[in-house]
Amino acid sequence: MAEFVEQIEPLKQAALSAIGEADSLRALDRLRSEYLGPKGKLTALLKQLGRLDKAQRPEAGRRINQAKQALQEAFARRKEELELKESLPKEPIDFTLPGRRRPLGRFHPLTLVTEDIVRSFRKLGFAVADGPEIEDDYHCFDALNTPADHPARDTQDTFYVETEPRLLLRTHTSSVQIRVMKRQAPPVRVIVPGRVYRRDNPDATHNPTFHQVEGLYVDRGVTVGDLKGTVEAVFRDLMGPATRIRFRPHYFSYTEPSFEIDFSNSVTRRMGREWLEIAGCGMVHPQVFENVGYDPEEWTGWAFGFGIERIAMIRYGISDIRLFYQNDLRFLNQF
Repeated sequence: MAEFVEQIEPLKQAALSAIGEADSLRALDRLRSEYLGPKGKLTALLKQLGRLDKAQRPEAGRRINQAKQALQEAFARRKEELELKESLPKEPIDFTLPGRRRPLGRFHPLTLVTEDIVRSFRKLGFAVADGPEIEDDYHCFDALNTPADHPARDTQDTFYVETEPRLLLRTHTSSVQIRVMKRQAPPVRVIVPGRVYRRDNPDATHNPTFHQVEGLYVDRGVTVGDLKGTVEAVFRDLMGPATRIRFRPHYFSYTEPSFEIDFSNSVTRRMGREWLEIAGCGMVHPQVFENVGYDPEEWTGWAFGFGIERIAMIRYGISDIRLFYQNDLRFLNQF
């Protein structure tokens, strides 16, 4: 018994001394394993208790447990000291200096323009609608009075998905207008911002993925005058009160009559152009109303659509559409 107990105190003192000299958390972990681990020195003494007489075991066990508790407390204190030491800077720091602010994220320029467009139309009572980017031929073409031989339906212009039945990546957000009219009786007043896809080779003015916003207004007695007034109000809100708008006759399969919209302001003149094409529009074709179950004798309406990238490029003076998709922080931090 005496020889067994005499081993405890020297072992404890040696461990305490080593703990105090440990200069890193890694060294401290090695010491913990050396003394308190499954094969540690103090653990080995605990395993020898069974060799003592029953009368001697309680006292010997009490002393070993006291030593173990002392070592555990010493390990905990030294760990806190080393963690604090390792967290301190290696070089002197002037703590009176102002702190460094974390960089804050910014809205993407396309997001900024989209929110402004939505805000302008909400002022006029328009709701925002959304729909799937993977569409079928009916919603993207057939219901919009697009002929089966129209070039837009060729694989050279549209991304098709290898499914049965055949699906495609929508080429415009007009497909959402069909879905809205299918589920909602007139009157209808919605805008549809969203991403669309076309088989274009990327260059300064084209990208296979881009964003559009389309509008639809259906009610009794809607006229081209309503269309012109709405478009002028929105573009002057977006591009400035000095913006001028003109309408040119055009052809779209889902509107009749159809127009292209040009606008002019100081930006277009700096670009060396008096007028710049920016959108297409027209009165909804009666066949489209029949396709969705509206009576064209009772209801009239107009629709329009334009590219959000085009608005952003004009507003911010951006000459290459690809900059929007390159995730270059030097570009994005300007907005």
